[in-house]
Amino acid sequence: MSLLLDHLFPVFALLALGCMLRRARITTEAYLAVSDRLVYFIFFPAMLFWKLGGAPKNLGDDLPLVGAATAAVLCVYALSTACIVWGKIGAFQAGSFSQSCFRINTYVGMAVSISAFGEEGGRHFAVLIGLTIPTLNVLSVATLIWFGGERAPVSRRIAQTLRALLLNPLILGCLAGILYGRAVGRFPPFLENTLRLASSVTLPLALLSIGGMLSLKGLRDHWRLSLLASFFKLAVLPAVGALWLKGLGVAGLPFTVGMLYFALPTSTALYILSAQLNSDTELASTAIALSTLLSFGPMAAALLLA
Repeated sequence: MSLLLDHLFPVFALLALGCMLRRARITTEAYLAVSDRLVYFIFFPAMLFWKLGGAPKNLGDDLPLVGAATAAVLCVYALSTACIVWGKIGAFQAGSFSQSCFRINTYVGMAVSISAFGEEGGRHFAVLIGLTIPTLNVLSVATLIWFGGERAPVSRRIAQTLRALLLNPLILGCLAGILYGRAVGRFPPFLENTLRLASSVTLPLALLSIGGMLSLKGLRDHWRLSLLASFFKLAVLPAVGALWLKGLGVAGLPFTVGMLYFALPTSTALYILSAQLNSDTELASTAIALSTLLSFGPMAAALLLA
């Protein structure tokens, strides 16, 4: 119980505080939008660069972990797509439903990884998200393109997807950190202290923003699909992921970080992508909120594995 209070309570407390601040109108929708952009484009990439650049890692050590995560996501993606087809989920809801089954909230994951496993856990998680985000984004956009009602040519949407991947700040931050770590291996004190200070605001700001954006107002109309998506995300993905981790021989801290990765709530980014590609944003916001509320149990189980 002490382990869970020490490492999960702070995360959920900040999420709850963000929700209360929004309801009390201390924060506004405009503020949360700006805060989210600051975290996404500046602070979180800087944190990833710092985590990976200051302590060089042999990427080969984490390839089984990345392979297991990718394989598990592909399995759940296939199952959720079959559910869309055979369950006759409408085209307008398909993209939002699919994303909410396998996308992960990187901010929550990094916060818990660092709190529970220290700097080494944060570095394992940084490598994991840096090498799996491209796959998650491609799968998300593929479903939105296939089932969506947009009239733009497929070639144009593929080009937009590739451009978004190449310019993704989190991917760039990870790659820059890996390259810097291999080329230099350590930061001079002034840069180390600057990145440390900038990184210290990243996760609290991100968690407050996520909490402020949580809403269950669409639960009455979307509870079946959002609950089904949460089942895929918080039950099926961890179960499939554990099998892949065992099968590829992942053990120790990487195994625990991998299980935490699978147990995370769904990403808030799916709302933005759903809005951009004409999918159901109300379903997206409901699935985000519900999976966040239900994720305490799976994340607690992942931590207890440690």
